[in-house]
Amino acid sequence: MREHNRIEADVDLDCVRYNIETIKALNPSDRKVLLVIKADAYGHGAVTFAEEFDDIADYFGVACIDEGVELRRAGIKKPILILGNTDEDDFETAIENDITMAVYDADKCSLLSETALKMGKKARVHIKADSGMSRIGFQCNEEGVKEAVKLLNMDGLFVEGIFTHFAKADTVDKADAIKQRDAFTGFIDALTEKGFNFQIKHIDNSAGAMELHSKGFDMMRLGIVIYGLEPSEEMDKSVVIKPAMTLKAHITHIKELEPGRGISYGWTYVTDKKVRVATVCAGYADGYPRAQSNIGRVIIRGKYAPIIGRVCMDQFMVDISDIPEAALRDEVVLFGTDGNLTIPVEEVAEPANSFNYELVCNVARRVPRVYYKNGVKVKEVNYLLQQ
Repeated sequence: MREHNRIEADVDLDCVRYNIETIKALNPSDRKVLLVIKADAYGHGAVTFAEEFDDIADYFGVACIDEGVELRRAGIKKPILILGNTDEDDFETAIENDITMAVYDADKCSLLSETALKMGKKARVHIKADSGMSRIGFQCNEEGVKEAVKLLNMDGLFVEGIFTHFAKADTVDKADAIKQRDAFTGFIDALTEKGFNFQIKHIDNSAGAMELHSKGFDMMRLGIVIYGLEPSEEMDKSVVIKPAMTLKAHITHIKELEPGRGISYGWTYVTDKKVRVATVCAGYADGYPRAQSNIGRVIIRGKYAPIIGRVCMDQFMVDISDIPEAALRDEVVLFGTDGNLTIPVEEVAEPANSFNYELVCNVARRVPRVYYKNGVKVKEVNYLLQQ
């Protein structure tokens, strides 16, 4: 295996474990933990996370059937919940792989039940309630209860749990989140009166687990927080979490340029003095935003260097005039921490009208993920080479 990648996303597994333990400590000790590792663990590597944190997770959460099957094929045995839609074409696959499905449509559930019975099995499901997100779920009203009750008589279903999702748990004012929670609690109570018994009730997402600590529930779903990123800028900063990912590339070329030289496409930057310019082997095809053109910065040898010119698909240039010691193959930190310096994910995302969730999810498949524990490299995953 090569020791010098063109670009790589380093993931500190110790930071992730610290983040999980930190949030667990804020909540009841018996509360189950669902780790949300959809979107390839927000770009951090789903299979690796499922393997590494199997000891601390009670459930894993994914967005779709293929993400669940990927985990099963990798040997993951823990329960897996599809948080979004499961198409009728995928019912058999979900049942065969013992993947739990979110359900919110009685007619679809009837077909799911029939499918399971034909297979001689029961489909494990969690009822999804729409308490205010207005996305998917039974409405938390009389009609919603009436529809959900239909699941009670479906022999092919094992209704293990029920959940909803906050729309505004990550704001300073928690009034709307509390309204959602109250609506959901009322929905559960109405179903319980009609014969439903749920082993797992869950509502708190990352923001909820950090600040609401909702009582009367059995599990919390931890997503963005386990990666060390804030759900929003309004979160209480007294809860300290540690970003897990550092995106880094290398210097591939160094040149001295005279005044009046245009840099990169469109010559949007023209030198006004003699400058020392380094080419960095990363670009927007790697998930590094083009919006960093002429305004972004990187870290080289413990110093900041400004980006000059447009970020290209695979390369961009920086001014290293103030870093005379910079040399070919030097490491370049695009976001993350290097010594005492940090470039937050949010700083890189903001000029692109993006945010931390999107930026890490957009780190491309061609970027190897390199994993560290106790400061030592323990694993590398190269999606293109399947290593």
